[in-house]
Amino acid sequence: MTQVNIIGAGRVGQAFLKVLGSKVRDVASARYASAAMAVEQAGQGRATVVADMRAAEVWLLTVPDTQIRSVSSDLARAGHPPAIALHCSGFHTADVMAPLRDAGWQLASAHPNLSFADPVVAAASFPGTPCGIEGDAAAVEAIENLLIEVGARPFRIASDRKALYHAAAVFSNNFATVLQAIAREAWNDAGVPDDLAEDINASLLRATCENTILHGPRDALTGPAARGDTDVVASQGEYVAQWNAPAGELYRVLSAMAARLKADGSL
Repeated sequence: MTQVNIIGAGRVGQAFLKVLGSKVRDVASARYASAAMAVEQAGQGRATVVADMRAAEVWLLTVPDTQIRSVSSDLARAGHPPAIALHCSGFHTADVMAPLRDAGWQLASAHPNLSFADPVVAAASFPGTPCGIEGDAAAVEAIENLLIEVGARPFRIASDRKALYHAAAVFSNNFATVLQAIAREAWNDAGVPDDLAEDINASLLRATCENTILHGPRDALTGPAARGDTDVVASQGEYVAQWNAPAGELYRVLSAMAARLKADGSL
């Protein structure tokens, strides 16, 4: 059985503790208390510090993107036997852990297309999750097998296109959430009661998701820009800009893209 050490006990680390189960050997974090709490909640692994972690075949770095390189340097200096180092950043390639490669390690990255807002929900939803992987050939093959063992759907991505790959996830998830916040605020300022605004938002969002999944973006698109109501788009855009300048600019750009998408499928 593949043994995995985890460095980082935040939401992603907590979720992987549950997903990997008995495969987890040691867990470390910037604060020992965080590692101890994560281990206690998951009922797996041993909380410790990086210098005292035991050998493992895979070392999973679930730290913030800005810390991956420095943690890799610290791990390289700790003198552990070379193994496979894996991070979960959607933006950075495996090369960000270069200090470990210099110490003889094999490197890989695996980005689960999943929200980790709630570690318990993320762990429960993990089976079937598509995970984009890239890195050194031997490491990628090993991580691919590990992910399959825990129920994920790994697929390989080109390292030099990873930034674009991750941007797609940001558009699909994060920016969609921002748009819901804009809509909520606009309904509020328009005088729609909070409870009714929540119902409208849920109804529209649910229908949009279902139609987009079923028919694709172009055929699911509705609204004034899709219908070619240019006067409405222009007037409404001016009104939105007066209400909130950044939202107005976003309305203008997205309306233009919506019109092109409906017309010929381009953006």
